[in-house]
Amino acid sequence: MRLSTRGRYAVMAMVEMAVRQRGGDLPCERERPVSLADIASAQQLSLAYLEQLFGRLRRAGLVASARGPGGGYRLARAPELIAVAEIVDAVDEPIRATRCEEGSPGCLAAGGKCLTHDLWSELGEQIRLFLAHMTLADIVGGQVLGRAAAPVARPGVKQAAE
Repeated sequence: MRLSTRGRYAVMAMVEMAVRQRGGDLPCERERPVSLADIASAQQLSLAYLEQLFGRLRRAGLVASARGPGGGYRLARAPELIAVAEIVDAVDEPIRATRCEEGSPGCLAAGGKCLTHDLWSELGEQIRLFLAHMTLADIVGGQVLGRAAAPVARPGVKQAAE
């Protein structure tokens, strides 16, 4: 299971923007664009890499750009309206727990899919669902811990220690 640097960095940068835009006391301070150089410095990320990511985030409608002196980026919607899954999707990062890909023999066992395929596929779907229900506002507000839901218990199946 791996979420690549592209997805992680995009989420880190968007959270940084949400923090900075939330911090202003006046509406004009909250609307002030944030420069990618500031984000790169605060999160210790590559500026060139952020530039690539923000092109994708802008095309996905998650950020808006402002040119000129004092320019930069601002969130296109309120942080509570931007799900983490949208950010990951915008930078073209599929979350896969299987090594299976369309047309790839990586999962095939004796002419069919491997026995663990559905297990890993469902795990990937659980991660996607978790990220779809987590917003930038949740992260900034410290509302992440305790949000993972346990699966429904099945009679006769011993549950792992919590």
